[in-house]
Amino acid sequence: MTESREHLQTLTEIRGLMERSTKFLSLSGLSGVSAGLIALAGGIVAYLRLRTNWLTVFESEQYTQNGRAILSYRALFEFLAFDAMAVLIGSLLAAWYFTSRKARRQGQTVWTAASRRLLWALLVPLGVGGLFCLGLVYHRLIWLVCPTMLTFYGLTLLNASRYTYRDLEYLGLCQMGLGLISLFLTGYGLLLWTIGFGVLHIVYGTLMWYKYDRPTAGHTTA
Repeated sequence: MTESREHLQTLTEIRGLMERSTKFLSLSGLSGVSAGLIALAGGIVAYLRLRTNWLTVFESEQYTQNGRAILSYRALFEFLAFDAMAVLIGSLLAAWYFTSRKARRQGQTVWTAASRRLLWALLVPLGVGGLFCLGLVYHRLIWLVCPTMLTFYGLTLLNASRYTYRDLEYLGLCQMGLGLISLFLTGYGLLLWTIGFGVLHIVYGTLMWYKYDRPTAGHTTA
């Protein structure tokens, strides 16, 4: 029995070494929580600025509410672009901080072959999705930006899950589901965007922290 346990432990260690060489396992659950909180803040700021269903009515060059002009198209785009960039930059900084902190605690570095593969898997679909959103804005189809962001982000997570924890796949599927729902309920675009990038990130990050990051958590495999 003792010899069998030793063999099992050896196999477990070998498997862990192989996974660390092919997958980036320093992704922190707190990164997801912080990104979700930042996205919630961004969604609340947008709601307080617009005070209506998101971008459902356009007349000429004005965004209107009950027939009253509120923002020009350009002013509206500039505000939303600034808000989205603030959320993106804040989320990236928080993700880098918590992930690098976890890597240091594990005695590893963030920049590895596995992290480079993960980064590439993230950048390609995100870049295509970003350009697609710019095309929608160019053609004044801005009410389709939220569904597009959620859908492409879900595809991005699904693609990246091959190089890190497989749990990321479930978050990606949920994001794509919200994106498809948002496509048919454009009046609730801001709400669904906030749920996807805010609430789901917080839930996912909390579960990931509980499963992989908390001090009593074991070295669960991906």
